[in-house]
Amino acid sequence: MNRAFTNILCQDVQQTARFYEALLGLKPVGDFGWFILLGSDETPGFELGILQRNHETIPPDLAVPPAGVILTFVVADVEKIYSQALAMDVEILQAPTDLPYGQRRLLLRDPAGSTVDISAPIQ
Repeated sequence: MNRAFTNILCQDVQQTARFYEALLGLKPVGDFGWFILLGSDETPGFELGILQRNHETIPPDLAVPPAGVILTFVVADVEKIYSQALAMDVEILQAPTDLPYGQRRLLLRDPAGSTVDISAPIQ
């Protein structure tokens, strides 16, 4: 395998990309209008694709809102991301919560409707 990444299908590619840029500090590494590829200076090799839901390359039966998937991002400080999410008026599904397996987790929804898990090890 040469590389692997997840694509988020959405109506507004720019809005969804800006969400991940503002919340997690991701940066565009490719912008084709209908597809933006984001990356991270902190995590070389990590890529997240933001793809126009109704683009001609997407089969119509796949162009539906997301369900059954949680995107997880492990960060150093969940509280920092939580504060940023509140400032961005992001839909919070679960405020930061300590879980029994040693993680602190924040659940939120991105502009495309995807569920996003922001987690950090409990110190």
